[in-house]
Amino acid sequence: MVGNSSFVAWFKKLVFDPRFLVAVYVGAAVFTSVQLVMMGSHLYHAPVEPYPDDIMNHPQYMNLFWGKQLTEFNNYLIFKGSYFHLLHGQNLYGIFPDEHWDFYKYSPTFALLMAPMAYLPNLAGLMIWNVLNVLAVCMAVRMLPFTSRVHAILLWFIVNDMVTCLSNAQSNGLMCGLMVAAYCCLQNNKAIWATLWLALATYIKVYGAIGFCLFLFYPDKIRFVLYAIFWNVVLLALPLIVTPLHTLVWQYHNWATLLMADASTATGISVAGWLHSWFGIDAKGVVSVVGLALFLVPFIRYKLYRDELYKILTLAGMLVWVIIFNHKAESSTYIIAVTGVGIWYFANPRANWRTALILLVFFFTCLSGTDFFPTYVKKHFVYPYTIKVVPCILVWCVIFVQLMTASPRHSPKEREVLSK
Repeated sequence: MVGNSSFVAWFKKLVFDPRFLVAVYVGAAVFTSVQLVMMGSHLYHAPVEPYPDDIMNHPQYMNLFWGKQLTEFNNYLIFKGSYFHLLHGQNLYGIFPDEHWDFYKYSPTFALLMAPMAYLPNLAGLMIWNVLNVLAVCMAVRMLPFTSRVHAILLWFIVNDMVTCLSNAQSNGLMCGLMVAAYCCLQNNKAIWATLWLALATYIKVYGAIGFCLFLFYPDKIRFVLYAIFWNVVLLALPLIVTPLHTLVWQYHNWATLLMADASTATGISVAGWLHSWFGIDAKGVVSVVGLALFLVPFIRYKLYRDELYKILTLAGMLVWVIIFNHKAESSTYIIAVTGVGIWYFANPRANWRTALILLVFFFTCLSGTDFFPTYVKKHFVYPYTIKVVPCILVWCVIFVQLMTASPRHSPKEREVLSK
């Protein structure tokens, strides 16, 4: 019995050790990278459900890929190839069937920032890329105003979605880390870093710009705006290092054209996709407008801008919102949403109903694509009915109601001053 007790104590200490967790995340990144490269290539096959509305599924694009060999780390090859396309003055947003599947949908700046990895062998570059994603998440989570034990539980809660992101060589871990880190830097009066992280997030995926709304909660707004302008101008012009101005303008025009074409097709694992699959409602434009309005409404409660719970719930709601109202949301993007769910849960007092709700998220969002569900259930229930998004919609509704009904509170120091 004594030996068992010692083992349990040792195991608990290990599980909550931040160094062990970082090692687990980095190990997952390295293992996944090796696995993806070792899987080699496969002959192109036409995509099937659940994403039939993707722009790449148009016949004029699909026909270009018959007989082509594709890898399991396709997204990384898109990122890597973008640097050379930028360097050689090629259209970043064109189709390159001899190199990879799908379009590049990021900024010219992001293409330039891939330079350090672009010259490396695929395995080395992919490892660095995936490790960068996991470190961004680990470091950002540990910056949150929670105990080290809560940091550990949160990292364990999101680990499956982190692995999903790694398995697709995606940038969503980096996006999640940048948005959370920006909030934490603002909390510590480090506007210069917060604006840099938000600007970087924006130049990776445009929805990162939504994080700039956080400046409303903090003093010295002029300094924040000036830093934001500075970093955005720097990042906007950074590709001029390798490409002339007229070509860069052309690249940005091509980017805008592609994004507009892409937005006109897909619904993704989102509110729009849920409405379509459950009720046959096709109202993506309306959903986007209503979603934006609902996101902005809580900001009218300016008397709560100094309330710490209100601020961190706004962060949590934002992380969930950018995914569930994103027409391109897919499984690998949910590392952002589930991080928001975890922040919401740990920012609030414990309650049975909140625990029940986060367990719904864990089972039906985090585990929806795993072998926890039989193949038949996934094929005929989980995927067709976009089950992954449903628990996150519920959590976001709870956050919205909480933001709209919260009463102004004060910190202990403020209460002491007010009582005198």
